[in-house]
Amino acid sequence: MNYYNEIREYIINNEITKKVKDYSKNKSDLNTYYNVGKLLVEAGKHYGEGIIKEYSKKLKADVGKRYTERTLRRFRQFYNLYVEAKWSTLSTKLSWSHFSKLLSIKNIDKINYYIKLVKEQNLSIRELRTKIHNKNILFMGDTTKIS
Repeated sequence: MNYYNEIREYIINNEITKKVKDYSKNKSDLNTYYNVGKLLVEAGKHYGEGIIKEYSKKLKADVGKRYTERTLRRFRQFYNLYVEAKWSTLSTKLSWSHFSKLLSIKNIDKINYYIKLVKEQNLSIRELRTKIHNKNILFMGDTTKIS
């Protein structure tokens, strides 16, 4: 019996399982936040801007305190960005944390640039924050710094 090979197989299988779970969880999160954002846009058209405050109160009581007005506004902003950017699919290489950080950027071309960068360089959220914060990346060959 080769103990090392068995140990290695267990560890490799566990790592694969964790990655599949992470992928599935991230995909589910992004799909949920997209759909919630879409519904918030539609509800806002019927009931006005105050609906987010009302829904936040209800959701905090029913589901948990993390569903603040700010969070719901982020979901709505995420949906609007998705529609504006005309993305055909959501990249599962980006987590909600990545998208949350990107929502603070106003220029859609810059957002798309950073999405491409995350995909190509497999950037963690910390690395993305650093790239954005340092403003040292040249945007599409331009000599101006990204803001």
